[in-house]
Formats: sequence, C-alpha cells, structure tokens
Amino acid sequence: MSFNPPQSGLTMAQPAAPQAATRIGIFDSGIGGLSVLRAVRQRLPQAQCHYLADSQFTPWGDRAPAWVVARCHQLSQHLMAEGADLVLVACNTATTQAITALRARWPQHRFVGIEPGIKPAAQASRNHRVAVMATSGTLRSARMRQLVADHAQRTWVLHLPCPGLVQAIEAAWHDPDALHVQLDTLAQQLRHAEVDTVVLGCTHYPLVADSLRQRLGPRVMLIDTAEAVARRVASLLALPSTAAPGDCPPPRLMATGQPQALQQAARHWLGLTSDVQLVAMADLNPEAAQR
Repeated sequence: MSFNPPQSGLTMAQPAAPQAATRIGIFDSGIGGLSVLRAVRQRLPQAQCHYLADSQFTPWGDRAPAWVVARCHQLSQHLMAEGADLVLVACNTATTQAITALRARWPQHRFVGIEPGIKPAAQASRNHRVAVMATSGTLRSARMRQLVADHAQRTWVLHLPCPGLVQAIEAAWHDPDALHVQLDTLAQQLRHAEVDTVVLGCTHYPLVADSLRQRLGPRVMLIDTAEAVARRVASLLALPSTAAPGDCPPPRLMATGQPQALQQAARHWLGLTSDVQLVAMADLNPEAAQR
C-alpha cells in the first residue's frame, strides 16, 4: 500500500505550541506566606509561583499603616514586572491595610488578599467564644472591626496579640525552644478564655498549627483561610481547581534580605529545596511612607 502525500494547498497539522504557565506572585513580610504558597501549589499544581519575602523588614505587625501601604506597592510592582498574572497578598496585616490601595493603583490587575476567618469561626463555635490570634496591626485595623461587626455579633471575640510569635516562627529552624515557650504561653491564655474556636489571623501561624493543636486538644478548632484563598485564586484565573499534587513546578523564591532564612524555612516547613534569590529593593523614604 502506497502513501499519497497531501494535495497542494493542504498542510499537515502542527503540534500546538506549549502554553506558558500561569504565574502567581505571592508576597509576605517574611516566611508566613509559605503556608499560603503550600495551599496554592496543592490547589493549582500547574501554576508557576513566585514568592517574595520582605525579610529585610519583617515583621510588619507594629509598623505604621502608611509604611505598610507603600511597601506593598513596591513588592507588588516587582512581582508584576516579573510577569505575575495575579498578585496574592499573603499577609493579614498587608491585606487589611493595603489591598484597597493596591487595587486602586492598578485597577486592571488582579489582587487577592487574606484576612482573619471571623465568619467561619463564628459559625463553627459551639459555645460562642472565639479567639483571634493576630498581629497588633491586624487587630487594630478598621477591617478587623468590620469583620467582627458583620459576622460575630452574637459571639464573644478575644483579640489576642502575639508579640514575638512571628519572630519565633521565623527562627524556629535553628531555635525551636523559643517557639515552644511562645506556644505554651498562648495555649494557656486560650484555655483560660475557654474558647472553642481559634482564628489563625497571621499567615505565619498555620505553620505551627499542629503544635498548637497538640497543646489545645481536639475540642478546640483552628481556622485557617489559606485553602479558601487558593480556591479564589483558581476561580479568578479560570484554572482547573484540583487538590491533586500533579507535576508541580518548583516555586521561585525571593527575599529582600537574609535569603538563607527563607531557604531554611522553606526546607523546614514545606520540604522545598529551591535556591533563594536576593532582591535589591530601595528603602522607603519618609515621604513615600506618608502618602
């Protein structure tokens, strides 16, 4: 049997060019956003994630709102210059204080934030006693007050600032004892308050959820909104939403300072072995932080 070549004017079908992977830019004040990166990679294994930690200036919890807004502008601009199709603000403090300003400055770009899960906590609580573990910046924000007013009117809400916990989590890979002391103290306060539901209102805190759960026992529920945020990202990007691990490309890890800290944390908390790129970024001048 002979093969007849195609007639003149017809061409053989060519394989489709591979599509570039969707890029998701994620930033946080430090390593806390790794908990959100983990949820995004589980939900969207085909996406290329770029993670930027502002390790030079972590933590942000006690910084002035104007400073936080200006710094978020810098970090977002860097990720968009890297080709991010969506910017995920993986920090409760930054979301409550800056995401409205980011959306106003770049209305054509997609931003997703993360905020304390007051609504699911109030719905889940059996005794109507809920605690919100968060930074002082998140707890004093107008958005936090609005969330409580909207979703927890019939619930007693303990606002529990956690000074030093972010730093202890950042350093846990080489100084675990300091973290254990912090968690013991916080667990004692939560037990004394007799809450049955605890909102993890900082993206650092889910990294130590298992240790906190061991101290509080099975009757206390911990609320982490990272999975809900990952679903929102998948919806905005119109990507298949799946929790299957798939063939997940390694994330690109970047830090504005102390790259070894992010590298060690990514290995310790997520089992990642990616190198970390040091990103040079100008310090904020006083005028920029007042805008």
